[in-house]
Amino acid sequence: MRVAILRRAPKVTFSMDVYANSLIKGLQQVRPDWDIIERSPTSCVSSFRQHSLMAGYQKYYERFWQYPRSFKNLDVDICHIIDQSDGYLSHWLNHYQIPNVVTCHDLINLIKPETFKGRSSFPLISMTAWKFAVQGMRVSNHVVAVSSHTKQDTVEHLGINPNRITVVPNAVDSTFQFLPQEKIDLFRQQQGVTPNTLCLLNVGSNNSRKNILTILKVIVILRAQDIPLLFWKVGADFNAEQKKFIDTHHLNNCVAHLGQPDKEMLVELYNSADILLAPSLYEGFGLTALEAMACGTAVITTNVTSIPEVVGNAAILTDPMDIDAISTEIQRLYHHPNERQDLVQRGLKRSKEFNWEDTAEQVANIYEQVLYKDDGFA
Repeated sequence: MRVAILRRAPKVTFSMDVYANSLIKGLQQVRPDWDIIERSPTSCVSSFRQHSLMAGYQKYYERFWQYPRSFKNLDVDICHIIDQSDGYLSHWLNHYQIPNVVTCHDLINLIKPETFKGRSSFPLISMTAWKFAVQGMRVSNHVVAVSSHTKQDTVEHLGINPNRITVVPNAVDSTFQFLPQEKIDLFRQQQGVTPNTLCLLNVGSNNSRKNILTILKVIVILRAQDIPLLFWKVGADFNAEQKKFIDTHHLNNCVAHLGQPDKEMLVELYNSADILLAPSLYEGFGLTALEAMACGTAVITTNVTSIPEVVGNAAILTDPMDIDAISTEIQRLYHHPNERQDLVQRGLKRSKEFNWEDTAEQVANIYEQVLYKDDGFA
């Protein structure tokens, strides 16, 4: 079989790069005789200012016209659109009579449109284009949803027949693993972290749904309890409101933004942190929780959307807005290390249930059923 993986433009979305890279590697392992090729929009440097109207026009021209027209001579058996934001490509692929599958990671912009605020220079145009794009999943041969919650959202908000949606969870890259204690101790020492310091970690963007301000409010409570702590923020920097909160409450000596580390350093950060704190308001899957578990880090996260089905009984689940409950759980793990170790062991076991070979096998089965079975699947 010859499969085309239709990626996002290079470096547009880091998480989509991870998904595409991992899926391709998994497919090559479970179907070594298949020919896997990749396509993505041309990454051209605009002669216009990045956020100008003309630069925006050029981007949309490339994405919605020039790129999909290139499929006309695409010699493949099936295409896999790896992001719902490119779902509109199904219209073009159907026109060229190429079977296609789309992965839906989340529909956050439909369900919580307020989280879209500030993410585009031309929000009305961008939101209209995004809605048009995701609605393309309605005409695809099949949809892969990364969680049951995402499948439910797709059925409810796009009206897609649930029989045309298969849940195939994301997985944890084997790079994320438990490190020797001496390596963890050395890394903490290099970061200036004392052995008795409680390290909290959050990994990801600074979108409002990530609920970072709640974490900062929790830190204020913990500081009042004389708990020696340090909060590592990895990914996007704190926004203006959060920085003002940090300054107002004098948290600068216990809060650090560590930027965008490479994978090796991210694994060290997961291992060196005591608790991953992820009180997100919405997740289509919530991969950081599994990555932390695979590295032997206790996880306190949210009891809403997809997270409970992903973490099972291997994490502490709380109301994402209940500051007192979150701080109480952190204090409990701090004062009862045996309970934290039990959580670590459950997390290590849970994370092993999610690997890219299994994910790729399920996706490969979907391709085969779309192409070879006339049983109402597609």
